[in-house]
Amino acid sequence: MSEADAADGGRRGFAWASWANVLGNIAKIVAEGGVGFAFGSVALLADAAHSLADLVASVVVLVWGRSAFDEPDDTHPHGHDRIEPLTALFVGAIIALLGLNLLYRSGRGLLYGTDIEFSPLLLAALGFSIVDMYLVYRYTVAINERLQSTALAALAKDCLNDIYTSVAAIVGVLGVLVGSPILDPVAGGLVSLLVVYQGVEIGRENVDYLIGAAPGPEKRGEITAALRRHPAVAGVHDLTVFYDGTVLEVEVHVEVDGDMPFREAHDIESELVARLRSLEDVGDAHVHLDPSGIGEWKESADECESRDGPN
Repeated sequence: MSEADAADGGRRGFAWASWANVLGNIAKIVAEGGVGFAFGSVALLADAAHSLADLVASVVVLVWGRSAFDEPDDTHPHGHDRIEPLTALFVGAIIALLGLNLLYRSGRGLLYGTDIEFSPLLLAALGFSIVDMYLVYRYTVAINERLQSTALAALAKDCLNDIYTSVAAIVGVLGVLVGSPILDPVAGGLVSLLVVYQGVEIGRENVDYLIGAAPGPEKRGEITAALRRHPAVAGVHDLTVFYDGTVLEVEVHVEVDGDMPFREAHDIESELVARLRSLEDVGDAHVHLDPSGIGEWKESADECESRDGPN
């Protein structure tokens, strides 16, 4: 399969998963919003409002996130990989803000009480919402096993958040049934803290992708070891590894025999680039060949090895 065909397949899968989230949230909003309004359930209305913001996030991912599969062009020579963590960061921010809003609503419920009329339709709407979001979650995860998209991963986590908030709403509705309406804001408060935490975690991870953060020493050691396993490599220095979007970019100087023919040196460079690109998470690599034994490098091979760990 060519790179273009793979990109088209990835774009289609991304669109299908995004559409599943859009339609799933619409169904949840209609079910919970309608029943919640009819019976005065703040828990259901709040959960429906939560899904309304989720719908906005899903639409943003659908419209914006597919651009990550576009080929490099004159205006974006390194491709569009950073669009994906940017959309995921947006989703994380939405999740965190909604969690704070739910925490506020729960606090008001604890202070001022709740006013809700029990009906079996409340439980039916929440049960439908849980099944709806679980199916969307499983479908999104299944699609994303191949794509490894941070934006789809964020939507999947948001589906789980929807399930948690619906379970909390069920606890609140059952509390009304047994004469303990205080359970509604208590359960909502606990779940809202989890929602805020997950939103912050999604945001933190994707900020690292956007600012070009470096991976940990284990990945640097893996890259150095892969280079030094090549029989022509005499040393490795000036290694730079950083995130370009959700993939790693590698820049490194490699020492080889300075007297070898130019064509042979070219073949070695191509082999090293291919070797690095085959490593997990590495998207691109730039290898500079230097003649060994000159000793003018900013970092010697031994210094690079001691910093990255043994090979």
